[in-house]
Amino acid sequence: MWGRRAAATWEVIFWRPTTMFPDHENPSNAAAAVTAPSSAEASTPEVSSPPVTEQAESTPAPAPTPAREVPVSTEVAATPNGAEAHSEASAADAEAAAAAEEAAGSEEMSKLMQEFEEKQEAAAGHEVVEVKVVAYTEHGVVVDLGGKTEGLIPAAEFAETEIPRPDPNATIEVQRSGEHKDGYEIVSYQKVLRRRTWEKIDAVFKAKETLTGKVVDRIKGGLVVDIGVRAFLPGSQYDLKPTQNLDELLGTEVQVRVTKLNRRRGNVVVSRRVILEEELHAKRAALMDTLSEGQIVHGHVKNVTDYGAFVDLGGIDGLLHLTDLSWGRVKHPFDVVKPEQELEVMILKFDKEKQRISLGLKQLTPDPWVGAAEKYPAGGKVQGKIVGIVDYGVFVELEQGIEGLVHVSEMSWNKKVQHPSKLAKVGDVVDVVVLDIKPSDRRVSLGMKQAQPDPWLVTAEKYPVGTVITGKVRNIAEFGAFVEIEDGFDGLVHVGDVSWTGRVKNPHEVFKKGEPVTAKVLKIDAENRRVSLGMKQVNDIWGDCKS
Repeated sequence: MWGRRAAATWEVIFWRPTTMFPDHENPSNAAAAVTAPSSAEASTPEVSSPPVTEQAESTPAPAPTPAREVPVSTEVAATPNGAEAHSEASAADAEAAAAAEEAAGSEEMSKLMQEFEEKQEAAAGHEVVEVKVVAYTEHGVVVDLGGKTEGLIPAAEFAETEIPRPDPNATIEVQRSGEHKDGYEIVSYQKVLRRRTWEKIDAVFKAKETLTGKVVDRIKGGLVVDIGVRAFLPGSQYDLKPTQNLDELLGTEVQVRVTKLNRRRGNVVVSRRVILEEELHAKRAALMDTLSEGQIVHGHVKNVTDYGAFVDLGGIDGLLHLTDLSWGRVKHPFDVVKPEQELEVMILKFDKEKQRISLGLKQLTPDPWVGAAEKYPAGGKVQGKIVGIVDYGVFVELEQGIEGLVHVSEMSWNKKVQHPSKLAKVGDVVDVVVLDIKPSDRRVSLGMKQAQPDPWLVTAEKYPVGTVITGKVRNIAEFGAFVEIEDGFDGLVHVGDVSWTGRVKNPHEVFKKGEPVTAKVLKIDAENRRVSLGMKQVNDIWGDCKS
């Protein structure tokens, strides 16, 4: 019972000072400090009372009740010798309890000291120390550990890796293993290098610094880069734009930034793109402060689309729209610019807040509409090329940047045009007359038929007033009939000029469409292009009577 109590007491007394060892290299001093105050701490309430209370609850205390529990004769109890015997028995019990307590405490102390020594030995076994290279052997590199002890770096550390052997007399760091072989303590040079490498990578990762590595392998999804350890570089993180062939990068050196690090699993993810983005943002910020509208800048075509081209100005892209490529008609931007082409452009609009830039190429050449009114006056006859056909007419290019519309009604004198494509096609060179020009609106109206002799006037000269003609009824109206004299040259026979003797109420009773009619030319209105005909005037009965 007392041995158990003593052991519990030693346990409490010993574990309090073990966490406060000031000197791990001299545990005996700490042990002495623990064992000295054992008797004093046995009477300390906060330390000794818990185990005593526990003992009292489990077994009754023997000292106060020996007379009642152990039967003795009344004679012995009554004599002084009996009292002395009782005292001697109590002293013997106390000495036995003390001895048992001391033995239990010594045993516990020995265990704790052994554990401490094992921990110290284990720590020393993995200790990193600075040593000096003293020799090379077939088994490895011999180093001086101090204290007349030599260590051996196994040759396998250099044969199985690309780690170079340290130079003779060089001072290096190694990790002790605690193992001994052939009189040497086995140490590791590779483990220390690996540890220092991881420490460097961890520091670089936290500081967001740049590393230079070498591409050593191509795997699914990206590349393996050697930065001291194998790191994964995803394909999407190599460049700002997708890289088509990653295999070509094998063996090249790249600058990368560590973006993810898990030392326990040995996983490292790096990126080259974050470095390029930072450089691009820095260039862009510096460039934005130097740009202004109307400024002429140098750039190269980065990409060409259906609606224009994107031009890299050196860190920021601007849009060169299709309409600002040329003063003339452009079918597709590829007709004017090509990818990677270098060119000068003008900044038309610049939004610094949204970082949007509109560029112009045609603005670097004179505007052809300036002075167009003097160059192409109304009534002037010019030559142009048909560049477009629509339902309502054709567009004729007079020069690059100036196009005019020939309306379908201005294409021919004597033909009803069903569609402009029946009379012209793209690429035809035609003569036109400027009907109207408005440089402010960038519009010019043209006529094709006006560039040709007016067949109406030519025909009118063939049929002067008084000429008797024969033609076919082309159309019938309420007021008379239209008679086609020649192709495109008609005349009107009014109902009042059909007969001398009777009044025609309904022209359909007299005329039939397509029927030949003989009439006399009564009047020619060249300005309004009208010809008046008369049937009754062919047989002028009043003129005959006069004669």
